[in-house]
Amino acid sequence: VPTNTSLPLYVHPANPRLPPNSTHFLSPLSHLIPSAPLNLHQRNTLATMAPQTPEKEYTMEEVAKHNKANDCWLVIGNANTGGPKVYDVSSYLDDHPGGAEVMLDVSGQDADEFFEDIGHSNDARAELAKHCIGVLKLSEAELEKRRLEAEKKKGGGGGGSMGLIAVIGVVVAVGYFYYKNNLA
Repeated sequence: VPTNTSLPLYVHPANPRLPPNSTHFLSPLSHLIPSAPLNLHQRNTLATMAPQTPEKEYTMEEVAKHNKANDCWLVIGNANTGGPKVYDVSSYLDDHPGGAEVMLDVSGQDADEFFEDIGHSNDARAELAKHCIGVLKLSEAELEKRRLEAEKKKGGGGGGSMGLIAVIGVVVAVGYFYYKNNLA
């Protein structure tokens, strides 16, 4: 701790319980204060604000049992959004802007595709986060199946429209040659 009391105290804005002028984080006075650095686990925990206890894992079989208005769970999330998580939205059904029926239609199921297709706002995502109760536990086979489905959607999404464009191109070409040959 510096002996010069005229120096301003630096209080970390995200964690004011840290000692003033702590070198645990970069601060204007960090070069003046000797302090033991945080180990990697401590830095990661503070940096990500990760919970100290691991998230509870649920299987799809467990989630499927929660498919009623008074007990409604959903699985939402994919590899691009941090993985599938389990949400207990029972207490939120009446407040959902789209109505309770929308969520009840997919209760006890993986509702990620429906959730993403709607294009929910950041506020909706923040509200959803309040209802997270754990993560979906997937076997190696289920992980591989999801990976293949994601690749298929990514790679094969435009294939149908490309085929239609090719057919239209052929029809236009045939029509053009027919027109040229019969009218000439």
